[in-house]
Amino acid sequence: MAEITAGMVKELREKTDAPMMECKKALTEAGGDLAKAEEILRVRLGNKASKAASRVTAEGVVGVFIDSDARNAAIAEINCETDFVAKNDDFLAFASRLSKLVVEAAPADVASLSALPFDGSTVEAVRTTLVGKIGENMSIRRFHRVAAEGRVVSYVHGGSKIGVLLDLVGGDDTLARDIAMHIAATKPKALSREGVAADLIETERRIAREKAAESGKPAEIVEKMVEGSVQKFLKEVTLLGQPFVKDDKQTVEQLLKSRGARVASFTLYIVGEGIERKQTDFAAEVAAQAAAAAAR
Repeated sequence: MAEITAGMVKELREKTDAPMMECKKALTEAGGDLAKAEEILRVRLGNKASKAASRVTAEGVVGVFIDSDARNAAIAEINCETDFVAKNDDFLAFASRLSKLVVEAAPADVASLSALPFDGSTVEAVRTTLVGKIGENMSIRRFHRVAAEGRVVSYVHGGSKIGVLLDLVGGDDTLARDIAMHIAATKPKALSREGVAADLIETERRIAREKAAESGKPAEIVEKMVEGSVQKFLKEVTLLGQPFVKDDKQTVEQLLKSRGARVASFTLYIVGEGIERKQTDFAAEVAAQAAAAAAR
């Protein structure tokens, strides 16, 4: 049986906000598998036991650029080690100019972007120089370029920690900004149900089935409960299915239809999303250094 360490319990608690003892029990039951333990907690405690999807675990900024016609745009995430550097003027300028370069040169991937000419050198050479100047590592994590079907509007929030690009067909500037702000606030995973990953739906279905089975109801009722839970989940994580933040009596889809508009696409970047920050056990580190010094 895998050893359940205090660090594992702490990491699960940070992900879920569940009580420490519940985290330990879930980890024990899952044999130390963090993802499985999180599922177990969600079955026991409900959706409030999962905040991992929006948890920011690395520093940096989101840079956005839209051309003058609002038809071509780009969003890029640039990471660094500390929030202090994320506020550095040179770092911010680098991030801002990169998103513009993505629009102008349309690179295929990060490697192609890094090789592009930049300030008389290349993007990679400038990045390396900036690392030396600031004294902290930084990386270009990802970017996305949009050639709009309609027009692009952006919204950046929280000191450039959250960025949205929205391609809206029809409507007006106020509607476009309202929808972009809604996306930043609610963080939908997809535009519609068709865009939600099959494995994500299956995970929700499995959790819902385990929770419904505990009710002791007949199998056919359990299946209806499961399907209801999955449909509720799909409404919560799709932009068109979500209640509009400024008027929760209508969904975003209903709002768009009433204004003769539709969303062609959207891109949402949250700085550090999905990146696990290295956990340092300071006490253990000091003890190890002391032991090494004694051995010498």
